[in-house]
Amino acid sequence: MENEKKLESFVLVHNIAKRHNVGTLARSATAFGVSEMILVGRRDFNAFGSHGSISHVRFRHFHSLADAKTFLKERDCDICGVEITDNAVAVNEHPFKRSTAFLLGNEGSGLSAKECEICDFFVYIPQYGCGTASLNVTVAASIVLHQFGVWAGFSERTREGNKFIVAERPFKQAKKNYCAETSESIAEERRLKRENLSNGFFEDTGKEESPTNLLDTLFDD
Repeated sequence: MENEKKLESFVLVHNIAKRHNVGTLARSATAFGVSEMILVGRRDFNAFGSHGSISHVRFRHFHSLADAKTFLKERDCDICGVEITDNAVAVNEHPFKRSTAFLLGNEGSGLSAKECEICDFFVYIPQYGCGTASLNVTVAASIVLHQFGVWAGFSERTREGNKFIVAERPFKQAKKNYCAETSESIAEERRLKRENLSNGFFEDTGKEESPTNLLDTLFDD
């Protein structure tokens, strides 16, 4: 194991289908020492199920998977797809080499071909019962992140009574349930929106949709 540099874990959030899963992913991320949650695509997110944990994990946004990959590679970070593939390794075998970002598939369809292209390797979670074909995305994330933390030697959090001690809230999003952006990134998003409208990808209703409505559309079952 390469211990010369601090080992970090990241969660890549892309193409998650169900609206409440981003919040519960954030809760698992804070429990298992994730450095950042990386949102690809939309910047607004639903914090339902986070129980306040979004204040304890840093969010970062990219417009594309390619941009997210570039950022992670600049930090000498592998990208691990959590998916049952022909070359996937059981996560409890700890096939990790360095800091790792975990990309989990859509709840219904799994990882897309485009998502698989940016992955350096794949892990799967062994199952021992016969009653389900797969796990909920947040359950899968919890198992994988815990296994990485064990391998990386993360220090266990101090307990008090029957709970772990919660730290003071270190992070504050610029807007509730919204990943803060630079002015350059906002300008780029507006440019892409105009381009998409001109290409007929979205219907131009003449008025802006609120982030809440956009999120409901994105995460509809």
